[in-house]
Amino acid sequence: MKINMTEWAKAVIDSKKVMAVPIMTHPGIEMIGRRVIDAVSDGEVHFNAVRALAGRYDTAAATVIMDLTVEAEAFGADIAFEPDEVPAVRGHMLNSADDIARLQVPSLSAGRVPAYLKANLLAARAITDRPVLAGCIGPFSLAGRLYDMSEIMILIYQNPEAAAMLLDKCTDFILKYCIALKKTGANGVVMAEPAAGLMSDDDCMRFSSVYVRRIVEAVQDDYFTVVLHNCGNTGQCTNAMTVTGAAAYHFGNKCDMEQVSRQVPPTALTMGNLDPVSLFKSATPGEMRRATTDLLRKMSNYPNFVISSGCDTPPHTPFANIDAFFEAVGEWNSKL
Repeated sequence: MKINMTEWAKAVIDSKKVMAVPIMTHPGIEMIGRRVIDAVSDGEVHFNAVRALAGRYDTAAATVIMDLTVEAEAFGADIAFEPDEVPAVRGHMLNSADDIARLQVPSLSAGRVPAYLKANLLAARAITDRPVLAGCIGPFSLAGRLYDMSEIMILIYQNPEAAAMLLDKCTDFILKYCIALKKTGANGVVMAEPAAGLMSDDDCMRFSSVYVRRIVEAVQDDYFTVVLHNCGNTGQCTNAMTVTGAAAYHFGNKCDMEQVSRQVPPTALTMGNLDPVSLFKSATPGEMRRATTDLLRKMSNYPNFVISSGCDTPPHTPFANIDAFFEAVGEWNSKL
């Protein structure tokens, strides 16, 4: 559905109420009686999980699974699948500058890309009362999965030209993927770039943000928004994140939400950052409710704040905790 995302973001900022957009799909998989491996392999199962959650919770936007293996698999990376766990890249496929030079940018028919495009297409057609946010990986995080995360940190210093070549190829594919996601009718994309949080602000600017900005400038418009997610950022590279020009910034629980939000432009959304594991999955409902209320209180001076999980909520997150989160948000908004 055509939703003007510029107007949507302005409405979120202008509203007295705080909007909630937790990054979650796994609870929806469990709602429909399926397993993680079903959803990450079958676009229709994935869509049904997203639709089930949209029907149960009053989120300001619907989100798909944050799967950081889809693009790496398309390039040829070996992926480990377990029935009830998020897929993971197994080992790495590049070992040298020569390997990088030979690497081919894959087509959109590679791996599970078609299944994810199908999930977004079905979700965009069926969920019309709120935006549907697709998902993709960021360029530096993808490069790290292809070359090995430790090794690419060395590569950017020892052979920055080879690193730039790899990042160019990763960016070309992610851009192609985002264009296809946009064509499905999705209203935006959550770009997960957690590995960029391992770098200083200057290095993040050089090896992540300039590439992310290339994608943002190509796909973001009034009807398609980019949400840049970096749960690796502890606060040291927020400036580099914001120079990308993304319309929204999503932060993990490792940072101080108020501190990083000071660097986010007031016209952009700042989103986060309740711990998906220690709170959403492992806390009691009472602890979840208190943590939610505490964050809402802390962020009460930021009209552009959208409360969210700090990352994708994991499999087997108790519904009692998700309910407690939404109850706390509802109680807070009822007093405004």
